[in-house]
This record gives sequence, C-alpha cells and structure tokens, in this order.
Amino acid sequence: MKKGKVRTFQSRLREDIKDPEFKTHYQEERQALKLAMKIAELRNQKGLSQQELAKLIETSQQAISRIESGEYEDFTIKTLEKIAGATGMRVKIEFVAA
Repeated sequence: MKKGKVRTFQSRLREDIKDPEFKTHYQEERQALKLAMKIAELRNQKGLSQQELAKLIETSQQAISRIESGEYEDFTIKTLEKIAGATGMRVKIEFVAA
C-alpha cells in the first residue's frame, strides 16, 4: 500500500477556494456561522439558557437552537433586534467592500 501525502483542511481549502462558485458558497456559510456563534456567545455572556432567551423573544427553544446552529437562513432584522434587546445589545448593519 502506497502512502500518499496527508492533506490538511487548510491545504484543501486553499485549493477549493480558487473555484468562484465554491468561494461564494463558502463565504455565505462562513457568515452564517459567524452570526450563529455571536448569538450563542451573547446568550452565554448573559447567563441565559436557550429556553430563557426563547421566552424573552417570544419564540421556542427549538427556534433558538436552529438559529445557533448556523443552518438558519430566515433571519429578519426584527428577530435580530429582539435577540439584541434581550441580551442588552443593539443591531448594527454595515456594508463593506467586497
């Protein structure tokens, strides 16, 4: 059995990111995950469980779980404002150069 060079995630990503379609999808998923992680971080900083945050913004614990999973795509500004308010924050949206 021939041993090949071990490919790391980073080396594979550097290769795949050259494909414009892959790069677009990668960047979209990365943004979604960053937002989900920020929401979970804010909730944890305030010492809230998913259930407690859900009650504060009048939704279900399952909805909070979906939001924090990074798979949720139906964010509205209103939802983000509710989460921000419940965690003592405010929403700031900005456009940056691509």
